[in-house]
Amino acid sequence: MGSVEWKTHQRLLILLWVLSFPGVFSFSELSFTVEPKDVAVSHGERVILDCQARGESPIGVRWRKNGVQLHESGRSRVLSNGSLCISSSEQSDEGFYQCLAHNRYGSVLSQRSRLTVSKVLLFITHPVPAEVTLGSVARFSCAVSGSAVISWELNQRSLPLDSDRITVLPNGVLQIHDVTMRDAGKYRCLATNMASRVRSQEAELTIIPALGPRPLMKPHIIAGPQNISAGLRQSVVLECLAEGNPRPLVSWSRADSKPIDVSGARVLGNGNLIISAVKAHHSGTYLCRATTPGTRNYSIAPGNLTVLVPPTLVEKPESQTRPRAGTARFGCQAEGTPVPRITWFKNGQVIHSNGRTKMYNNKLVITQIIPEDDAFYQCQAENSQGSVVSTSRLIVVLSEDRPSAPRNIHAETISSSAILLAWERPQYNAYKVIAYSIHYMKSEGLNNEEYQAVIGNDTTNHIVDDLEPARNYTFYIVAYMPMGASRMSEQVTQHTLEDVPLRTPELSLTSRSPTDILVSWQPLPPKLSRGRVSAYRLSYRTATDEQVISVELPVPSENCTQYLLQGLQPDTIYLIRMSVSTRVGWSQPSAWNSHRTPKTSSATGERLRAQSTLIWLITICFVILLPQNDGGFLQRCHRRTKYPRVKYHVKLLAFSANGDGYQAHQTVNTPGCPSAPHRRLAALPSPDHIHATADSSSEVSLSWGCPAFSSGKPVSYSIRYGPLSPSDATAVRYVQTSEQTVTVKGLRPNTRYEFAVRLHMDQMSSPWSASVYHRTLLEAPSSPPRSVRVSLIEEDTALVSWKQPDQPDLSVTHYTVLYASQSSWLAGEWQVLQREGTNTMALLEKLESGNVYLVKISASNQAGDGPFSSTVELRLTSKTHHSHLYAIFALFIAGLSHMDEKSMSGIIAGVCIALSCIILCIFILLSKSTTHRKSASSKMIGQVRNDVMRSGASSANQQQAENAEVLLPMMRTHFIDAKVRVCLLLYYSAMCNEMTCKD
Repeated sequence: MGSVEWKTHQRLLILLWVLSFPGVFSFSELSFTVEPKDVAVSHGERVILDCQARGESPIGVRWRKNGVQLHESGRSRVLSNGSLCISSSEQSDEGFYQCLAHNRYGSVLSQRSRLTVSKVLLFITHPVPAEVTLGSVARFSCAVSGSAVISWELNQRSLPLDSDRITVLPNGVLQIHDVTMRDAGKYRCLATNMASRVRSQEAELTIIPALGPRPLMKPHIIAGPQNISAGLRQSVVLECLAEGNPRPLVSWSRADSKPIDVSGARVLGNGNLIISAVKAHHSGTYLCRATTPGTRNYSIAPGNLTVLVPPTLVEKPESQTRPRAGTARFGCQAEGTPVPRITWFKNGQVIHSNGRTKMYNNKLVITQIIPEDDAFYQCQAENSQGSVVSTSRLIVVLSEDRPSAPRNIHAETISSSAILLAWERPQYNAYKVIAYSIHYMKSEGLNNEEYQAVIGNDTTNHIVDDLEPARNYTFYIVAYMPMGASRMSEQVTQHTLEDVPLRTPELSLTSRSPTDILVSWQPLPPKLSRGRVSAYRLSYRTATDEQVISVELPVPSENCTQYLLQGLQPDTIYLIRMSVSTRVGWSQPSAWNSHRTPKTSSATGERLRAQSTLIWLITICFVILLPQNDGGFLQRCHRRTKYPRVKYHVKLLAFSANGDGYQAHQTVNTPGCPSAPHRRLAALPSPDHIHATADSSSEVSLSWGCPAFSSGKPVSYSIRYGPLSPSDATAVRYVQTSEQTVTVKGLRPNTRYEFAVRLHMDQMSSPWSASVYHRTLLEAPSSPPRSVRVSLIEEDTALVSWKQPDQPDLSVTHYTVLYASQSSWLAGEWQVLQREGTNTMALLEKLESGNVYLVKISASNQAGDGPFSSTVELRLTSKTHHSHLYAIFALFIAGLSHMDEKSMSGIIAGVCIALSCIILCIFILLSKSTTHRKSASSKMIGQVRNDVMRSGASSANQQQAENAEVLLPMMRTHFIDAKVRVCLLLYYSAMCNEMTCKD
């Protein structure tokens, strides 16, 4: 009994000791008890924004305005409890405020509060004079720049509201039904708020007397409901003002046939619907219907109500405790209208995706955790109606006996795609290391992917391959033990060598005269140039001549993108190709590009000169060479009347009986009219209503509307498109078309593109249209993961590592790892593991010794599954040695369980043949022994019979074992199907029996 009590006391003491550590069962080392809220004040009023935090002392509080740290000044200071005090508010104080509390555990950010300072009201809309018939309906409206209470005055006196005929809506609209002569006069509205009181301009109401009784009139809605966006719990006015004779009845309904929530809803005046304190379910389309009493004559006006809802978190991030080198995942989902935007903070600083930290689908994932990741992580959801923040904590657990970081990291460049890493083992606890993880990423740029390679603990060097040429890479190494990992090693940066360019630029060929060709191209992007381009080589020849002429063009700068080939033959087809060089060497030349130079003739137009001499006159002068008169020429001039301030493109073509010559051209502008120097002709309008639709992962269809202008001339369009990324500015491309639709092909998958369209007509071009943005569809992986490696780290545990498939712009959501022993593979039984797309390694546990395991991996995303990689073998050493015959028997038994009727028939036939051979051998032996019975004694016969049987059996067994030894490696290497394998075994068995019989 005493021992039981002592054990109980022991457990209580251990529990109290564990609870004494801060943060073991609580993550509230820092939080807010009071957070700032939205405040609206008058100009010059004192403002206090409350903020109070609790946690382990000392706690400091700082303030931010519009995301920037706020410094104390003469008017603003932070109080002792953390609140912000602004002694005299000004218009410049308006904005969004947040307080930041911090202590030794980290920093947390409060929710966002908005400070609004009332300002002097300004009228946006003034009432407009109106003329109405006696007995009809009159309406005035006004609007101001801020929130205010609006009332109306008639002839500079307050308008009495003692009649049901007069209605003033909260949005400032004045309605008067059944107007009388007393309603005539000058109306104005009065707007009042805390800062000012202003009056609008006056608008006169004129009443036209009726000449007789009012005629019958169908219902007509003068002012129907407007499309309104209102915040949660605000009041909404849906106006419906109708007239007719007799007076129409106004009713309301919803377009979705749902009933209107009558709680908080009322009708004001003659049919205006007022909804107080709107909620999310009030959103929808409302229909105002005016109906003539006793008839089916009606009129309908729709209006859409959108209730703006501040964000709320439906999934909050949870605090976590993770070991070093582990993975932490924080989820955050929000609802609201408009859709909230999610932002992640670490200790009050915005988190950007890069390296180990990734954000996708509003989730935050941190891989390869290090001690510096121990911090507060906050998810902030915000829209136009407000913001909400949720805080979580990541605690990184450090094992006391973990190994120290790998030392003396050294990187050496081997080639343009490989770097050798070498290091020394950790100084402490190196014997506990079971594997090393090498991490590397590009040093330049943002949002670079971090890669990793896992190797065993039996080496301290590794070659990292599949790198891009002429790039800087940063490396660090982590040592792993069964219960965690070491710190990151020091980082080293190494540059890969340059390589020959991967390919050449696309060439564009044009001619300016019959004897030249202008060759132009775009610079290669770094991924294709694989280093700095040092020279271009242009090679050209005629289509009928085999002699190739080459011109080398050194590259002094990046602007070397064209070259003019001169002294060529007119009307001749030339073949041109290009090679590109870096310091390493020349690339493979491009394919031949063909171009025909223009024709020439005996009379060639040259030296075209177009000059605008008057504001309405263009003089065109040109020279005609006379070949029959050496050095002779004729000059001709021609005048045309044209419009001022217009750009004209003048072309001149000389021709003769031998054909057309080369076109000379020049652009000239006519000057403006002196009497109206600032007058300009209207430019062409840009295309409108541009719509983009993604057809596939590499195609986007564009359509647009033709601008409305009167012209019967043909038009064409240019489409500009390119990836929406600053680093891809050189990837902008252009497409020409005469249609109003085009399909842009050859795009990258899962990439956001920018598109713009411009109009061309009669040598004039419109400005580029407003850009539209669209993303191509996601593409399923088309290649398997790369560099699949399997390393045995314990007797029954293996580590699998791989690299992302070699496919640009590929998004991987998860990897599927299949592994099985050979016997399970024969039965078609694979074990399945799945890992997230950010993880490129997995542990295979509970492996059985003496087996050969097969491993393969595939990548998948939302678009589909990719192919599996090649199968990788892992051989586990056996603790006991088995005979070859036992292995054959095991394979035979494994194959029997998967045989069909045909295979079983083959086995039965083989067994029958073998039995027949055995029986025949016995019969022959008995016959021989009977024949020689008289010439030898029975003892000698028995000895001979035993010798023969022993030699035959040993020969058969020896040959059968040799066949089994030959058969097993072949099956392990080529993975023969189970049915074929069993048939081969039986075939070998039958052959052995036949050979025994013959012996």
